[in-house]
Amino acid sequence: MATDERIAPHLGGGVRALAGWPPVLPTFAALVAVALFVTAGNWQRARLEAKESLRAQIDAASAAMPTPLPANVDDWTTWRFRPVIVTGSFDANHQILIDNRVHAGTVGFDVVTPLVLDDGRVVLVNRGFIAAGPSRAVLPQATPADGAVAVRGRLNVPAGHYFELGRDSPVGPVSQHLDPRRYADATGMPVLPILIEATAPTGGDEALIRDWPDPDFGIERHRIYMVQWYAFAAMALVLWAWFVLRPRLFKP
Repeated sequence: MATDERIAPHLGGGVRALAGWPPVLPTFAALVAVALFVTAGNWQRARLEAKESLRAQIDAASAAMPTPLPANVDDWTTWRFRPVIVTGSFDANHQILIDNRVHAGTVGFDVVTPLVLDDGRVVLVNRGFIAAGPSRAVLPQATPADGAVAVRGRLNVPAGHYFELGRDSPVGPVSQHLDPRRYADATGMPVLPILIEATAPTGGDEALIRDWPDPDFGIERHRIYMVQWYAFAAMALVLWAWFVLRPRLFKP
């Protein structure tokens, strides 16, 4: 009993000291939340910086002088949005209309025509937008110019993945998507895996609308999400300090 009585005061002091510590579970939960929120914020910041770099590259490419298509390219994405000038002749027999396009509230088609280049290669040219007719049974006409033409435009790389309800191959004049690989399989024309978006008339297509929007990189969206995640981390710390730390620092 004497020994117990000597130990009791020390145990009591230890218990009182432990009682002043922040509770383990709320503190651990707050640390985990802060770590998760900061990690998410850092990921959004990395995406933001990567897309800002990509936009700077594309802006620089768009400002370059028009140039002919290079002979051998391993990665066409490095040429995306570069101004180009190519010469050749259009193949009107294999022209297609890309469906479900909208410009300024008007529904219509993008007119895509293969251009046989002087060096024998074939590239698809988006000559512009044309409004739909009064009914689906009447397709708009956009006959390309005959003979040699010079096409000025910007180089783009069509998306390789897109949502579709069924297999779409451009075996007729209308296609739901522009996929150079499928186009080549369906027509037998070995087209390059790129698209030239015409920025000037090529003859007979003055009525077509050539208004190519810049890509949406979502930079501001990443910025908003980054700030949001960091704000959540700060909020978790404030709540922990208010409900856990404050009562122990300012005891009545």
